[in-house]
Amino acid sequence: MSHKGSCHCGKIQFEVEGELDSVTECNCSHCSRKGYLLWFLPKSNLSMQVEDGALSTYTFNTHKINHHFCSNCGCAPFGFAEHGGVEMAAINARCLENVDLGSVKKEFVDGRST
Repeated sequence: MSHKGSCHCGKIQFEVEGELDSVTECNCSHCSRKGYLLWFLPKSNLSMQVEDGALSTYTFNTHKINHHFCSNCGCAPFGFAEHGGVEMAAINARCLENVDLGSVKKEFVDGRST
């Protein structure tokens, strides 16, 4: 199934292919402040349309995840990292269009303790 998403102002738009069965809700300092509900899948399942200069990056802690956000509206639609030799995308499900997040299973991760 294909899902479309964007940042708030629309300068970052994307489409992702996959079944949205569950999302991860992490309590680390970054995810909890942003309110992320993350959907992990191979980066190859993601296609992006980004206006020049719209994509900014933030890293913290181990600096292994590139958290991307819009330089205009500040919305953070996705991040990228390698896991097991595969480039992965962490899609912020809150940035997807026409998704009932109340019907999606949430898996809790205690990132604060790691």
